[in-house]
Amino acid sequence: MSTVPFNEIPKSSGGLVQITSREEQIRQRLEDERRRLENEAGIERRPTQHFHKPIEHPFTRSQRDHTTILFGGLTWKHEKLILGALEGLGYKAEAMPVPSKKGFQLGKEYGNNGQCNPTYFTVGNLVQYLQSMEEKGLTKQEIIDRYVFFTAGACGPCRFGMYEAEYRLALRNSGFDGFRVLLFQQNGGLNQAEAEAGLEMNLDFFLNILNAMNIGDIINDVAYQIRPFEVNAGETDRVLDECMDLLHEVMRRRRPWTLEGKLGNLLNKTTFAGTAEYLGKFLNQLYGDDYTAALNEVRDRFNAIPVDHTRVKPIVKITGEFWAQTTEGDGNFNMFKFLELEGAQVLVEPVGTWIMYMIHQAKQQIRDERGLELIEKGVSKWNLPKLFSSHVSAKQKLAKLSAAEVVFKREYHRLIDALGGIAHHLTDQYELQRLGHPFYNSRAGGGEGHLEVAKNIYYSNKDLCHMVLSLKPFGCMPSTQSDGAQSAVVSTYKDMIFIPIETSGEGDVNAHSRVQMALGEAKVRAKNEMKRVLDETGVTLEEIREFAAEHPDMQQPMYQYGHRKGVVGVAANFVIHASERMKAEHHATVAV
Repeated sequence: MSTVPFNEIPKSSGGLVQITSREEQIRQRLEDERRRLENEAGIERRPTQHFHKPIEHPFTRSQRDHTTILFGGLTWKHEKLILGALEGLGYKAEAMPVPSKKGFQLGKEYGNNGQCNPTYFTVGNLVQYLQSMEEKGLTKQEIIDRYVFFTAGACGPCRFGMYEAEYRLALRNSGFDGFRVLLFQQNGGLNQAEAEAGLEMNLDFFLNILNAMNIGDIINDVAYQIRPFEVNAGETDRVLDECMDLLHEVMRRRRPWTLEGKLGNLLNKTTFAGTAEYLGKFLNQLYGDDYTAALNEVRDRFNAIPVDHTRVKPIVKITGEFWAQTTEGDGNFNMFKFLELEGAQVLVEPVGTWIMYMIHQAKQQIRDERGLELIEKGVSKWNLPKLFSSHVSAKQKLAKLSAAEVVFKREYHRLIDALGGIAHHLTDQYELQRLGHPFYNSRAGGGEGHLEVAKNIYYSNKDLCHMVLSLKPFGCMPSTQSDGAQSAVVSTYKDMIFIPIETSGEGDVNAHSRVQMALGEAKVRAKNEMKRVLDETGVTLEEIREFAAEHPDMQQPMYQYGHRKGVVGVAANFVIHASERMKAEHHATVAV
């Protein structure tokens, strides 16, 4: 075998080419050997094509009149109110139906393997909805031009950060390439230019959407508290439908506050017009009665539903991954309906907790990173003016977020009071951090962070539930980490009943069976609790029911009877209150 000198490489024509660079000689020989091996293996080399993010067609202000915003992912109560809020702001919008298993199958058909359960349900539901419009006569291009999809996005440690790419892939594979997806990022902002944005993320938008979500939270909470105790089956749902129509109309008819009258004309001519209008909107939010008046009417309608608070039902607190713990359909095995059919009272999780959690985490990050920008810039620790400026800047940011916390909580609780005061108040984030941090570092991001662990401890130890059910998508990384920590929690708090359920498009029977077993234990605990309360009060359940029948106010959903330490169930707390009221009335009668 002949040897070619190292600095001479054969040409394809048979001649020699002089190569002076040793690196080039090595690279050329490696390339020739690679080609020889590829030829022997029959491999055809193709040019490398790097991925480029598809060009997203914007949703502009000029397109508002003929473009409809599609959205979904929360409960139908939240979505109906958000629809009204968007319509009140002048947008055309449609809330998509609750995702079904058919949508899940479409998501798997057109998407990648191994994606998150909410991804399949959400994008499959979107494709299904677009296909239904096509069946009604619209062309694909008309659908692409006339509709946009608005949803949440994030850049985190789990698959949530890949939702956008998955949406686009499934839309392209299903024939809707170019359909616009607008992502509202959790860390702030919408992924579109602000100047001519079709969806303006201004103060009016945020106030309307937050009000819609807060009212949705409270209505949802109240409905789940009333339904298990209704005397006439189905009456709660009937009243709920009527109330949601009323509230949707209130949201739709309400217009953003603006400067009007002589004062408005005067201020509009000054440089303070923008500040004055901003302040006016804020004060109108704090002291206006548009929503509270409507909720007072809803309260009265709900309060007309006869209830029997003596029914012994275990309370099941729902936690877990945000989408799985919120949706009310096939995405979580219709778990809420199943629990109620099995005789439980469901304690749902409000969106408001998540909003407060994000504010709390932002404050924590500011505290942790205070002064780091000076170290990065090489500023001396003895540079007092720079240190003072950095300290003041951090304090200002914290003050703004603290004000946001106070205002949000105040508005949330004001709506609760307007609806009768029986909905649960927002849980204190600092208390949740204190409880959860020893088991799950509160600075760990992703999913609900330490909240799953903290809420399990909080609701179990505060006598607010008999059992905690954590719902999460199959293979959800943050929730799986939480489940690992929950083993330490359960071993520390041995009396709690905790069960995690991974959801997917299949496996309803197995999931329901597992929940049934844990629920059986919770039912026994609720019955034993009632027996203990009856023994301690010295009354019978029949006596309590007779007394309640003689007092119509005690048969109303909004009747408040308090919560006693060490007592969880509605019936047990009601018996304690009723027995005390019986004795008080008896003593009053004897005294007379």
